[in-house]
Amino acid sequence: MQSSSELFPVALISAEFRGDLSEDVYRLKPGNSPDSSVELALTRLGRAGHEQDRGVPVILLPGSFSNRRFWYSPKCIGLGPQLARAGFDVWIAEMRGHGLSPRNRNYKRNRVSDYVRYDLPAIADFVHELNPQKAHWLGHSLGGITLAGALGGRYLDESRIASSVLFGSQISRVYWPLKLPPVEWGSRLLLKGFSVISGPRLKRGPEDEPISLAIESLRWHGLFGRFGDAERDWWAGLAEVRVPVMAVAAVGDSQDPAWACRKLLEQFGSPLSEFLCLGKKHGFHSDFGHVEMLVSKEAQREVWPLVEQWLRKSPQIAAEVESGELEREAISAE
Repeated sequence: MQSSSELFPVALISAEFRGDLSEDVYRLKPGNSPDSSVELALTRLGRAGHEQDRGVPVILLPGSFSNRRFWYSPKCIGLGPQLARAGFDVWIAEMRGHGLSPRNRNYKRNRVSDYVRYDLPAIADFVHELNPQKAHWLGHSLGGITLAGALGGRYLDESRIASSVLFGSQISRVYWPLKLPPVEWGSRLLLKGFSVISGPRLKRGPEDEPISLAIESLRWHGLFGRFGDAERDWWAGLAEVRVPVMAVAAVGDSQDPAWACRKLLEQFGSPLSEFLCLGKKHGFHSDFGHVEMLVSKEAQREVWPLVEQWLRKSPQIAAEVESGELEREAISAE
């Protein structure tokens, strides 16, 4: 089998037309992590008939219990198709064991740390190999947290990044019982008896999550916990990040409240940042929720155009800020 990459084995597992769009699905086998069985599915959306016209890359990361369908439906409705039709080179990643990515041998032990340290860099390298322009990275919920971790841990090359957008992503909400060591230890012990958390059973989404993700989260929120891995403090590292960043929060999001999303944004050292809070008191027609901020007719009308506007303007404004033509800019929609 001929590889689609000179970096590591990559197979083009499907190439289809979806109406006015083309859909190419690649399966990457980076071989860069302790578990050599890891394979990652990466879907590219482009305009049918314009497959060789490479616009600016946009890499989309789904959240927990989710897959590529969060970003585009089988009928090709979603932010992904919207951006592809606007001329962007859209790539949708699926983490280990999600969607078209098969479960790896040590699936139960998968952690955000693995996504941050191994998987996102491999995805970044492959996309850059096919399209060497600076890429925009967008992540929802856990996808945004993973992106923040990769940036704060310096696992992604900032020189290849045009901007980052975090939707409903935060790490600062405090769960006070977990600050009691016996509660945290007991929770860890209880969770170790399971292998997965079922998204369908809990009505959280179509995918399962490996139990180690929950155990890792307990460590982050424990008494002496930190957002990071054994080697690096991702939270502290965010202060050194310089890529433009936008955080999108929703008034109706009880899972990841707006104040916590804003706190994550404020930890970035980026010269250009923007905070967008989706709610009636901020001029929107409804108080969006955690999912509705991206998947709803209201999001299609009110949110998607703002995201596209950010993707087009942020690199130019950031360049002007860095060159001294503009002062550091912090924009808020509140």
